[in-house]
Amino acid sequence: MKPIRLLLVDDQSLFREALRTLLSLQSDFEVVGEAENGLRAVDLARDQQPDVILMDLRMPVLGGVEATRRILHHRPEARVVVLTTFDEDTEIIEALRAGALGYLLKACSAEKLYEAVRASARNTFVLEPSVAAKLMAELDRRSQPAAPKVAPKLADPLSEREQDVLRLLASGCSNKEIGSRLNIAEGTVKNHMTNVLGKLQVFDRTQAALRARELGLI
Repeated sequence: MKPIRLLLVDDQSLFREALRTLLSLQSDFEVVGEAENGLRAVDLARDQQPDVILMDLRMPVLGGVEATRRILHHRPEARVVVLTTFDEDTEIIEALRAGALGYLLKACSAEKLYEAVRASARNTFVLEPSVAAKLMAELDRRSQPAAPKVAPKLADPLSEREQDVLRLLASGCSNKEIGSRLNIAEGTVKNHMTNVLGKLQVFDRTQAALRARELGLI
């Protein structure tokens, strides 16, 4: 199996060095480049063609949101995961709108980071629970007040277990964490996830959470 090619983007050289050392401990990771700002990241993403880009947000010359937008415009197959200190609502929304597939805080554990890299390489969305909660709260705040209405029903309703999985998905839990909380195997979680995506008629976890919110399911 080919290693996951990584590009590290952060304006702090000591953090990049520590991150490279940490990621290099994993045999399935290969750090192919480092960038100190977003403009340099755009160039390296084109030249080195990384699979996953760990992107800081606040950097000189060009910030992470605009860098993400430019990279994905030219290389839509790349996966960008924000890795930053900041979890402000506006920045979360803007990064996801730019196409980021995940949003992690630098305070996360090494295992959480490894899991996020591997999940994003599989095109699976990754959010820390605290960030997911902020995202959902911001979506609620931005929604326009409307007269009470009955939520539309799905043609194929979710089972009780699928609803449990959906709620945990929307809170930012990984498949492993969902399995642990529901006391079921990770493979079973994946089966439920497939059913949930199919019934909601969406293609990934982020769309599932947003669609469920629109339908009043969470």
